[in-house]
Parts: sequence; structure tokens; C-alpha cells
Amino acid sequence: MSYLYLCPFCLVLAAIFIVVERAERYVEADVIKGLASLTFVLLGFLGAGGFHATPYAAKIVVGLLVGAIADVLLNLRYVFEGKKGQAAFLVGILVFLIGHLIYLWAILPTCRYWGIAVAAGLVCTGALMMWIFQRIEATLPFKIFGIFYIGAIAILNCMAVLALIQHPSAHTIVFLVGVVLFLMSDVILILNTFGPKKSFVMRVSNLMLYYVGQLLIALSLQLL
Repeated sequence: MSYLYLCPFCLVLAAIFIVVERAERYVEADVIKGLASLTFVLLGFLGAGGFHATPYAAKIVVGLLVGAIADVLLNLRYVFEGKKGQAAFLVGILVFLIGHLIYLWAILPTCRYWGIAVAAGLVCTGALMMWIFQRIEATLPFKIFGIFYIGAIAILNCMAVLALIQHPSAHTIVFLVGVVLFLMSDVILILNTFGPKKSFVMRVSNLMLYYVGQLLIALSLQLL
């Protein structure tokens, strides 16, 4: 596999971001976070063959790019206070949702009987959101966004499982692990953001799972 040197570079930038954010230097932190996220976009772009990528790979790269944009938007909640910060966070969630939908758009043609994955994803979403709502306090708009957001990534996970069953390969395995880590990261993010108290350990776990997940999704393009 090529361009693997970008993986530690991305994780080092993510670690620096955590340190800078911990020091409450939020503008600098957001810039560093954006650079870390652009690294996994570059990894996916190069690994997919650049501008000669297949339609499937091109969609995954676009999904990675949308995720990088959402990363910056999410952290603007610390740059701006009050309603502006909340609005930035909601927009970030919406952009991430779009990224998940792009991943779904990419993987859908590879899955026969995709309705089974959608049904399983909806069941998982219901169970997961019931569990989450018992542990957080959030306003109705955030809860509604959360349902659609977790729903999209839960369906994506089930679709990735179906793709692996139907087309077992190194690519489908790595992609599945990537989206599973992405889901775990999102659940931790929700619990840490809207739970009774914030935890630095959970913040670190959320970010590391997220970046490793996105890196695996990007790396999976070299296994096609």
C-alpha cells in the first residue's frame, strides 16, 4: 500500500489539536484539526488514483472531503459563543450527515438486498437512540438531528456488513472496520457533549476513533 506515511502524520496532527484545544486556543485548534482532516482526504485521493479514480472511489473521496469540512464546523462551537456556536455545531452535524449519505450512495450499488440492511439499520438506530437518550440531556432540535445522523451511520454500518458478506475482500473488511469506528466515535461524541459531565478521556477517545476510522476508509480505496 502506498502513501502510508500520511497516517502517522494525520494522527500526530490530531494529537497536537487535542493539546491545543485543551489549552483553549480554539482558533488555532480548529486550523490544526482541519489540517489533520485534510490529510485523510489526501490519503484517499491519492490512493484512489487521483483524478483517474473510479466512480465508486471518487464518491468515497468526496465523502472524506465533506467529513473534513464538518470537522472544522463542529469545532466552531468553541470559537463562537451562545447561539452562533450551537448553530455551527448543528450545521457541522448536517454536513457530516451529508458525508454519510455520500458513503451510502457509493456503497449501495454493491449491495443486493440492500433493503435488509436498511431495515436492520433502522432497528439498530431505535435501540441505540433509546439507550443514548437515557444518558443525555439535549434540546429537541439536537435530538432530531441526532436520530437522523445516527440513523444514517447505523444504516451505513449494516450496508457495509452486507457488502462484506456478499463481496468478501480486504477492501470490504477495512471499510467495515472504518465505519464501525466512526459510529463508536459518534456515540462517544454525543455522550460527552450532552451527557451530565464532560470527560477529557472521552474526548480523546472520540477523536482517535474518528481519525483512525476515516484513515481506514481512505486506505480501503487502495484495496479495490
